[in-house]
Amino acid sequence: MSCVSIIIPTLDEASCLGRTLRQLSILDPAAKEVLVVDGGSEDETIAIAQTAGVHVLSSECGRSAQMNRGAEAATGEILCFLHADTCVPNDLVGVIEQTLADKAVVGGGFISLMAGTQTTRWGVSLHNYLKTYYAPLLFRPHLFFKGLRLLFGDQVIFCRRADFWECGGFDSTLPIMEEADLCRKLVQRGRIRQVNRIVQSSDRRVARWGSLKATAIYLYIGFLWGFGVSPTYLKQFYQNIR
Repeated sequence: MSCVSIIIPTLDEASCLGRTLRQLSILDPAAKEVLVVDGGSEDETIAIAQTAGVHVLSSECGRSAQMNRGAEAATGEILCFLHADTCVPNDLVGVIEQTLADKAVVGGGFISLMAGTQTTRWGVSLHNYLKTYYAPLLFRPHLFFKGLRLLFGDQVIFCRRADFWECGGFDSTLPIMEEADLCRKLVQRGRIRQVNRIVQSSDRRVARWGSLKATAIYLYIGFLWGFGVSPTYLKQFYQNIR
């Protein structure tokens, strides 16, 4: 029996949630449970989740609060946080369990390949892959050599439930960069790995902004965060796109 609980925070994700849940239904091995934590959707998100037969929870809006709510309800020993617009491999659960079988590893994530119906965003995807390494090396070099890798939501972050709560879970006061903040706390308990496997994330944000603007915004936010600028200020540059 799998020990992985998959937690999906949602807000008006009817356009992609059904596909994601269908993929999760054929995982081999299967997840212990899938929990959709909704932050007040006004479309068919909740109905789609209920039809798929997964656990549906309600939460105050905000990814950190929603993911913490899912973690509270989860019964698995391992927590996996998945965005509703991200496609995962069939052996997701096995890869996660194998990665965390190494007790020196506290958590991890995947390589995110950003793509849409028209194109694959190779340049943006490469930058996001490299950012996992260069961001902690530049801004937290002492933690980089302890094993810090800065993972973001579209990389399907996972960790042990015990470690998640020991370090306080996601900071619900953060409107952005909550995953990077979690990594910074988790590394005090072990190494963080970027697994050499692909997940495919929607390019809807890049499609709206364009590749150059998107990369510039990612760099701008990342560097300011690295220098200690408040995530509340940074949120204005990263609007929600559905």
